[in-house]
Formats: sequence, structure tokens, C-alpha cells
Amino acid sequence: MNTFIKFFTLTGSRYFILAGIFFYTFYVLLYKKINHKKIQKNIPSNRDYVREISFSISSLIIYTLIPTIFIGNPEISSHTLLYKNIEERGWLYFILAFPIMIILHDTYFYWTHLLMHHKSIFNIFHLVHHKSTNPSPWAAYAFHPLEAIVEAGIFFMFLYVLPLHQIHFFVFFFFAILYNVYGHLGWELFPKNFNLTRIGKWINTSVCHNQHHKYFKGNYGLYFLFWDRMMGTLREDYDETYKRVQNA
Repeated sequence: MNTFIKFFTLTGSRYFILAGIFFYTFYVLLYKKINHKKIQKNIPSNRDYVREISFSISSLIIYTLIPTIFIGNPEISSHTLLYKNIEERGWLYFILAFPIMIILHDTYFYWTHLLMHHKSIFNIFHLVHHKSTNPSPWAAYAFHPLEAIVEAGIFFMFLYVLPLHQIHFFVFFFFAILYNVYGHLGWELFPKNFNLTRIGKWINTSVCHNQHHKYFKGNYGLYFLFWDRMMGTLREDYDETYKRVQNA
């Protein structure tokens, strides 16, 4: 029980602190000054916030159970690829593991996300998340429990496919929730024309993911747009929408 509480505190604090900071900054503190720059001009209702936070707490419980069982239990963790000393594999591997994790997660997310949009399972797995047609930062973890389990599958992949140190998990999942909150923010933080640059054309943006929530179709990526561009699932109006938002 103590292990569960420790992991829940860690996972929950990341969500509530980061989502809370972004929500307060953009939806309260600076709202009157920057509301004209909002991707969708209206704001979600209090009912939307309650739904998003409630389902996020449900997801947090699921996300906590996995490390509690697979990392907190020595009998199980000994059968994973976790390693304790950075020197075992060296600092070069330790550093390179982070971009590998990001690429693996982006690939896993794209294909599972696309699958959950199939009409035969969409209502069961993914509809809860898409009730946020105009998402706020609180929507970052607002998943149906079944979708939360699917999302948590990347954790199993990391444990059994890639040798990782516990620091990898701590840093990576902090980055993951930070980018997730940004994706659901409702404002674009990247500069004008970023989407047209050599690097920016491959990076997923808040505008891009906001379109996915608004239209339910296209823009399935997480961190990158590699798969969307290769598979032809990037919305044709993405660049136009990005320009409109940044010129508002």
C-alpha cells in the first residue's frame, strides 16, 4: 500500500501541478489579455472540467498500479530489463535511451490511437476522451479506463523491450505529461510559421491536436507528425489553421 501511495503521489502531482499551472495561467491569470489567441474562442464549461479531472483520476489509478506491481515488487521487477547502476550500460546509452523512448512512444500512440478510432470500438474506448471537443489542460489524462490501459501499454513495452534505469521513467513521463498538457492547452506556444520550418513540419503542435478533438478525424500523432504525413492522416487544413491562430 505504501508503494502504491508513493507512485500515486508522484504520478498525480505531475498531472495536477502541471495541468493546474497551465490552466491557471491561461484560463484565469492571462485570459483577458490572450483570449483572442485561443485556438477555439469559447472556453469549456465547469462541467467539462469536472468530467476531465474525474476521468484523469481514474487513469492515474491505473497508471499507478502498473509501476506498483512491476517496479515496486522485486519478484516481478527482476524479470524486467530494469537496471540499477547507470555505469552498467554507460552514460552514452543512458542519454540515447530518451530519444528512443520518445520515438517508440510516438509510434505506439499513433497506431493504437488510430485503431481506437475504428467505428467498431470507438464508443467503447475513445469516446470519453473526445467528449472534450474543446479540450483544456485537465483533459490530458481524461481517458475511459479501457483506453487508459491501452495507453499504459507503452510502460510494458519499455519494461520488456528496452533496458532502462528508473531515472529514465521519471524524466520521460514528466516530459510526456508536460507535452500532453501542452497538446490540450487550447493555445499555441510555438511561434508563427513554426509548422513550415524544416523541424517544425514534423512536430505535433497544440493546434494540430486541437483540430483532432474538434473534428474527430486526422492528426493522430503524439509528439511528431512523421506517421501522419507518411500515412496521409494529417488534416489538409492544418497549416491554414495554424496560420490563422498565430495571426489572430
